[in-house]
Amino acid sequence: MKITRAVVPSLFTILNMFCGFLSITKSSEKEFAMACWFIIAASIFDSLDGAMARLTKTSSEFGVQIDSLSDIVSFGVAPAFLVYQLSLFQFEVSGVIISSLLMVMGGIRLARFNVQLVGFDKDYFTGLAIPLGALFIITFILNFLEGNILNPTAEKFLIPLVIMTSLLMVSKVRYETLPKFTRSDIRKHPLKIIGFLAGITIIIFTKGSGAFYILLFVILTGLVRHLIVMYKNQQFENKPEEDISSLDI
Repeated sequence: MKITRAVVPSLFTILNMFCGFLSITKSSEKEFAMACWFIIAASIFDSLDGAMARLTKTSSEFGVQIDSLSDIVSFGVAPAFLVYQLSLFQFEVSGVIISSLLMVMGGIRLARFNVQLVGFDKDYFTGLAIPLGALFIITFILNFLEGNILNPTAEKFLIPLVIMTSLLMVSKVRYETLPKFTRSDIRKHPLKIIGFLAGITIIIFTKGSGAFYILLFVILTGLVRHLIVMYKNQQFENKPEEDISSLDI
């Protein structure tokens, strides 16, 4: 039986979903480090399915939908269940609600993305991408995991990080997409390419421990840039009113 090119990206998407399921099973068995690594594996397959879709020129509506379903499993349900099993279970109902934010807000983020999607090549996302949000949380956990428990000091930051990440996913803060390493992309975004390669180098030299801090930098940079743009827009909107009032005088 002949396998069409369109199947190739979908295979990576299904592997993404399968890794998300494996992460959930490991969280239920209290193997939290493995649960984190399966989410990382899911993110690799998630990036590969997009790359393969562009390479084979087989982007489709079906691919978008199956990708979103896989993402909600791997980067919504899996990390939400992970943080609940690891720490938030002790807060009972409040813990359920807070941990579920990663899934709920991630689902809203994906739905909004699908509705607003025009074409398959974008330079930025509106709101923190759900895979990036999941990676931010699980790299934090991996950095401060001691056996099967989170470092008590680090644990105090888990809830604020979960809430912040969840809100950023449904925000209007713009975050740049990953570089595509095409000739046009290299010419258009050389700093993005350099920054990405520098980040990978830091992660390798720190044996992975630097990943959380790089993601924190990326998230905060996007947030600060958004606040600066908001401030400048506000100043611009107020300027005509000031000019008119000065003319009246």
